Amino acid sequence: MIPATSTFAPRVFIACGGTGGHLFPGLAVGAELRREGARVALVVSEKEVDQAALRGETRFDILRLPAAGLGQAGRWAVLLGFWRSLSLCRREFAASRPDAVLAMGGFTCAAPMIAGRWAGASLFLHDSNAVAGRVNRWLSRWTEETFIAFPQAAARLHCRSVTCCGTPVRERFQRVDSPAAARLALGLDPVRPVLLIMGGSQGARGVNEAVLSLLPRLKQELPDLQLLHLAGAKDFESVQARYQALKVEARVMPFLEAMELALAAATVGVSRAGGSSVAEMAAMACPCILIPYPAAADDHQRLNAAALAERGAALWLGQSEAQSGKLLEWILRLLRHESERAAMAHKLSEWHAPDAARRIAQRVTASLRARAGQRGAALATP
Repeated sequence: MIPATSTFAPRVFIACGGTGGHLFPGLAVGAELRREGARVALVVSEKEVDQAALRGETRFDILRLPAAGLGQAGRWAVLLGFWRSLSLCRREFAASRPDAVLAMGGFTCAAPMIAGRWAGASLFLHDSNAVAGRVNRWLSRWTEETFIAFPQAAARLHCRSVTCCGTPVRERFQRVDSPAAARLALGLDPVRPVLLIMGGSQGARGVNEAVLSLLPRLKQELPDLQLLHLAGAKDFESVQARYQALKVEARVMPFLEAMELALAAATVGVSRAGGSSVAEMAAMACPCILIPYPAAADDHQRLNAAALAERGAALWLGQSEAQSGKLLEWILRLLRHESERAAMAHKLSEWHAPDAARRIAQRVTASLRARAGQRGAALATP
């Protein structure tokens, strides 16, 4: 059980588990809420990605839920996970009443938001994609305020107040003038260019296969190129074995919590187009080629990628096109033309919202202060 305190300080639960794309923005907002005087608890899943990212985390209380997302398990497993999660949240909120619940999207959000509503908490929501997720769209009708990263996401929401503020990233994501220190920290040569391959916190088989298929030609064209490949835990061993079979040297990792090092080290990145991933790329101004996940709900990754490409902040192509030769062409073009990389980095940095976490935290705490003031005035009225 998470301990409660008797002195007033707003108690905020942040539902942010399931993927790094939900967890890391939640951590960023949580840090700002603590600066505002709030007591913060994170509501996460039992998945390994959450446990790995939170290892050693001491700033927040942690509530772990057994929820499973649609597409990750059968219907009955999803319903059972939701029911167990709802029961856990109700017990927790009875012992430590929340003043607010902030949902960052994903399957762990529904139970704490419903339990928070029953407990009388103020409800807030953040969505990092160009199309708000199904759970977020459903929950938005109960929220006091919803925060979005892409203006077009507002069209499908059902809330009274929407604020476009960008996607929060952790404080450590600060653009660097030179990649040398980050490359050394990752065991890479500080001078040679680096191609970063990543698919989000859990990897992406389609991205892995697309890049592996063009390795012989890539190394032939750019023999000095270094490869940093975040393959995901499920594909790590097979990806590493493919590099060894092709006799191509690479730094292959299943997961990297310190993504700011990878993005700082990279000359060019190849990535999925999740909302949190593109926000981190923007914070570090890392020129990227985006390969949206084709099965993403409402095709939101493609819409994310297209929104950046329209501004000249990224290149993107479909997964089916990635092995057609265009991906190799674009990688070579960006690696060989510094002026094009610089122009893309500049446009990408304009997408960065460095104050997103602070704005969300301040809006939440201002609302809670106003609510507390209204209660105090009502109690003082004879």
